[in-house]
Amino acid sequence: MIGMRGLRTAAVAAGAMGGLSGVAYGLLMGQARRAEQVIGLPVAPPLLADGVYLPDGSGPLAPSELAVEPLRFTMIGDSMAAGLGVDEPAELPAVVLARELAEEVSRPVRLDTCALVGATTKDLPALVGNALVMEPDLALIIIGANDVTIQRPIRSSVAALSREVHRLMAAGTEVVVATCPDLGVIRPLAQPLRSVARNWSLLLSRAQHRAVAKAGAIPVPLADLVASEFLLRPHELFSADQFHPNGAGYRIAASVMLPALCAAAGLWVGNTRHSELALPQSDPPPA
Repeated sequence: MIGMRGLRTAAVAAGAMGGLSGVAYGLLMGQARRAEQVIGLPVAPPLLADGVYLPDGSGPLAPSELAVEPLRFTMIGDSMAAGLGVDEPAELPAVVLARELAEEVSRPVRLDTCALVGATTKDLPALVGNALVMEPDLALIIIGANDVTIQRPIRSSVAALSREVHRLMAAGTEVVVATCPDLGVIRPLAQPLRSVARNWSLLLSRAQHRAVAKAGAIPVPLADLVASEFLLRPHELFSADQFHPNGAGYRIAASVMLPALCAAAGLWVGNTRHSELALPQSDPPPA
């Protein structure tokens, strides 16, 4: 989700902005170092299971095995987009979404993943460039958490995201953006560092939501929709690093992203259009 080196950057920035005393500044830096030690670095690259998924749940197949044109779905973003933390390829959020999309649209779905562990919005132009080679019909972007840990100005972060959303849409791709998650759910971040991360991530999430909606794409406010679950069930929903979701955690996230993807694909549910389900909710409980 976020680069560990960024935790100390966040602590430094928090100290500078808040005019903290030497003792308080040292506390934040100590908390950042301890969190880095607990979480550690990835021991292996994320799993990958790109390919074509069929409405009956089977896949991945090679695109050459199909007789019909699939819906082209691309996942773009950081380690959450990559599904870092799962144990099996079938648990990857992109795979879960591709399978469920195929069932919803009654059509094969081709999945392509353009994600980078540690990615920030500075990496989006390259990631989107790779995605456009696939000529996607539908794209899901998950980005922002690493921008928080390096304390990239929110205006710069949102502007970069907005440019790439417009770029995808200009190419004929329908776009959904899962906005920055609430970093206050990360238990290895002790207080007050956790509050610093939470406040910044929520500010970024709101700003992303406004920009994405203005661009005509569909925002999904992860901080509003899933944070309460992760706060209540951390041992069930986080992977061994206590930082990235596990398969169950990603499935919860996928469940709130799927309606927006279906809306972007032109589907309806009863009398309610899927996009109406992606509106911001109330703030989650305090971390």
